[in-house]
Amino acid sequence: MPVSLPPALELSLDLLRCPTCAKHRLHPDRGVLRCPAGHAFDIARHGYVGLLTGTRATSGDDAVMAQARDRFLSAGTYAPIRKAVARLAADSAPEQAAVVDVGCGTGYYLAGVLDQLPGARGLGLDTSVRALRSAARSHERAAAAAWDVFRPFPLADGVADVVLDVFAPRNPAEFHRVLRPAGRLVVVRPTGRHLAELRGRVPAMVTIDPAKEQRLHRTLNPFFGTTVTEQVEYTMPLTQQEALDLVGMTPSARHVNRADLADDGLLPDRVTVSVLATAYQAR
Repeated sequence: MPVSLPPALELSLDLLRCPTCAKHRLHPDRGVLRCPAGHAFDIARHGYVGLLTGTRATSGDDAVMAQARDRFLSAGTYAPIRKAVARLAADSAPEQAAVVDVGCGTGYYLAGVLDQLPGARGLGLDTSVRALRSAARSHERAAAAAWDVFRPFPLADGVADVVLDVFAPRNPAEFHRVLRPAGRLVVVRPTGRHLAELRGRVPAMVTIDPAKEQRLHRTLNPFFGTTVTEQVEYTMPLTQQEALDLVGMTPSARHVNRADLADDGLLPDRVTVSVLATAYQAR
């Protein structure tokens, strides 16, 4: 039996364009989205649509990473970051905003923005089908699609009122193309203090490049100007499971032996959260 079109995906169909021919709109047709040229893309039974074509991206969360991310974020330990993202995204956004979350993961931050904007619809893009299963269920107005941030987005020009990029890779030219002239880009990235206690005890944890901030501004500057920046910093207690999940949901999970982390006293019982959240306006 063909998969029915998820209501949230129907809400965002007008944003999408065929990723193969890059010009036609997509229409539902017996469990797939199809363009007039005949290109078809499966709607998964988990609620997301698979738009990736050609070589598959391999950088997304695997099943274990997605589960760790879901557990950790569901505990609310990153709620202050979520609130900052929602606040920056909602400021000056129209009532019927279209919100695109690039590298959406499980949809945690997108759902927070949609809660803040009762008339908005959202679309999350990610390479991880495991994370997309959660993203498609994260909010009644959140659609999800498999896509790679480094490729031209399967979206029409100027259709997004807000683009989110939270701890995700960036594609400034595509951000600029899909945003409306008055649209807003919200970028969240870690400072050098972020998870410092964890990185101090787990040598295999990915480090934060001290030049990261300068590189960010250099890549965004041709397309965007800074509107406002908020720093979110606090110390939070960690249970053993939360600490394991925090390591397990990051790229460091690919370099760390989980069994080694179970040793008593290795993982800290509290950690510093420190991020910058910036809203940008298109130039």
